[in-house]
Amino acid sequence: MRTPDWQDLTRFAIALAGASALEILPWFRRNAKIGLKAGPVWDPVTEGDRAGERVMRKMIEEHYPDHGINGEEYGIREGRSGYTWILDPIDGTRSFVCGMPTWATLIGLNFEGKPMLGLMNQPVVGDMFYGSPEGAWLDHRGASQSIRARTGVALSAAAIGTTAPELYREGRERECFERLRKKAQLTRYGGDAYFFAVMAAGHIDIAMDAGLQAYDIAPLLPIVTGAGGVYAEWTGGDAAEGGNVITAGSQALLDEALSVMRG
Repeated sequence: MRTPDWQDLTRFAIALAGASALEILPWFRRNAKIGLKAGPVWDPVTEGDRAGERVMRKMIEEHYPDHGINGEEYGIREGRSGYTWILDPIDGTRSFVCGMPTWATLIGLNFEGKPMLGLMNQPVVGDMFYGSPEGAWLDHRGASQSIRARTGVALSAAAIGTTAPELYREGRERECFERLRKKAQLTRYGGDAYFFAVMAAGHIDIAMDAGLQAYDIAPLLPIVTGAGGVYAEWTGGDAAEGGNVITAGSQALLDEALSVMRG
């Protein structure tokens, strides 16, 4: 198998982000009809979600017909290579339907089962974070700069970002999160995928969520690691497959956080 050309693949991921934005933005702040997915919680879906994923799948099928695809809205298409694209056209659909610009399009590429390339695009704000084995960057309205996670911070001085406390539904999950929250200096809610990106950029120290699917987190992990950050699935699973994921700016902080969470 040929060595991956991460620069070329990154350029393609950026093209996917641009095309999906053109399909998604016409549905933002339009109070359009909301569908609901089956499940125990209120889980909205919009035509923006579906249109954004459709255009990305079409582009992948045309440019990389042997690549696999795993998308939130249209499921899995098996590939004939070691590559699988991971797509979440609107991560944070609850924010999207509330008119808040904290949703994002997530685009990832797994190579031989490992998340190697990831991109988070917020076209309203103009932020595009992306990462690969070559590093991590923020492109803000065309101006690009490398990003680096913050290090040398103890938990007592750390800022934590997580989507919502109610995501920690199981008793043990709630206990773990509460122990961590009480030890940290600051906890903020409502950022969805944004928290993982701003953690990689050094603005907060820990980003975490519970009950994630692969398409919620796999595209974010290369941004975290490309910026020097680290991650774990705190119950022992594979973070790239989802679950309960915590990321931090340094291994020392992650170890301290996991120790506190485990009591």
